[in-house]
Amino acid sequence: MFPTVDQMHAELDTLAATGLVRLRRIGTSRLGEPLRVATIGSGPRDAVIIGGPHPNEPIGALTVSALLHRLVADRALREDFGYRWHLIPCIDPDGARLNEGWYSRPGDRRAYAEHFYRPCEADQVEWTFPLTGEDYFFDRTLPETEALMRLMDEVRPAFVYSLHNGELQGAFYYLSQDDPALAARLADLATAHGLPLHKGAPEVPSATPLAPGVYRTPRGSVVGPIYGIGGASVDYADRFGALHLVTELPYWSDPRFADETPTSEGYGDAIRTGLAAQRELGESLSQSMTAVVADLTLHTPFRRAVQDFLDAHASFIAEWESMPGTDRPATVAELVGTRQTVHTLRLRYCGMYLRLLDAELTAGNQTPAIRSERARMGTLFDEWFDLAEADSTATPIPLETLVTVQLEAALLAAGWWTHR
Repeated sequence: MFPTVDQMHAELDTLAATGLVRLRRIGTSRLGEPLRVATIGSGPRDAVIIGGPHPNEPIGALTVSALLHRLVADRALREDFGYRWHLIPCIDPDGARLNEGWYSRPGDRRAYAEHFYRPCEADQVEWTFPLTGEDYFFDRTLPETEALMRLMDEVRPAFVYSLHNGELQGAFYYLSQDDPALAARLADLATAHGLPLHKGAPEVPSATPLAPGVYRTPRGSVVGPIYGIGGASVDYADRFGALHLVTELPYWSDPRFADETPTSEGYGDAIRTGLAAQRELGESLSQSMTAVVADLTLHTPFRRAVQDFLDAHASFIAEWESMPGTDRPATVAELVGTRQTVHTLRLRYCGMYLRLLDAELTAGNQTPAIRSERARMGTLFDEWFDLAEADSTATPIPLETLVTVQLEAALLAAGWWTHR
């Protein structure tokens, strides 16, 4: 299972008691949670490891724990590898607490969907670093983002590792440097542990592949104007000439995501079918929101996240509609990937919408419209969940495997960058 925020704090305190780990507070979350970093090691270079940049992605908390325990136990790694490590198990504790309902059931897809929370774009730590370009400007940084910026300003890292994970796709990486040799090693690492590489459509249409399952990290100057967001930790790491790595690992494994066999369906047709289904999702949520909006009394994070999706999703669809190179047969991986994107978005945003309505009902706001829409959208959620299950051959991946891949990727990339 994944640790709760309180359990993360308790483990940091236990590790600090060894005398080898230095704990300090680098900031405060928007709701008053202390943001703490654990520092260990005595090398000439500094590495910043960021867990939980999105609160529905807690594999990084386990990876930070595993790396800290390994550094405490392994003197050679601690003193001779060449790095001082600055590790944060969860940079968005407020959001993590809203996901804790499924943390004890990591392989249960329904529990995940029913207790899912992901902030709107403007409330995501990873996407609110400053951008100061001539054509696009973003300075609405969050307290959590500012804490990371202060830490990086202080230690001037050589290596920054943002620990991410997806849900149901293949494993893939983002690498800030054009280094095909390192990219190939990272890809081999995932496959060596039995994880299928993601060979379907990329997460971001403009992502440039460096190796199978490895992409050059898109910068905020490209992505920011499309989604109305800021830069990412990679943009800030660039200030120090640091190598920046993202490891994106799924919770569930499906070998079809690595299957490049051509199908009889066109890739462009598959994308258009998927986008049509996404439009239907937006229309369903918009229709329901219109029916209840006059009765809503609470400004919950769920309401903010769902409304952000409705406001910004047209830009996302437009980016995919203009994707070049789709006039060819779709591979199995691409076909499955476009369908799973639809399933994921339906369960994510309908799940959060139901949490929005449940919050109103729990607060005593039992208007006919809210009760009616809760029942109707609850039925639709069940139908969408059944469709997702029927289209899935995936199995949960052992958490130990996912942690091992993230941890070994950290040591591989950090060591590679030192000896380049």
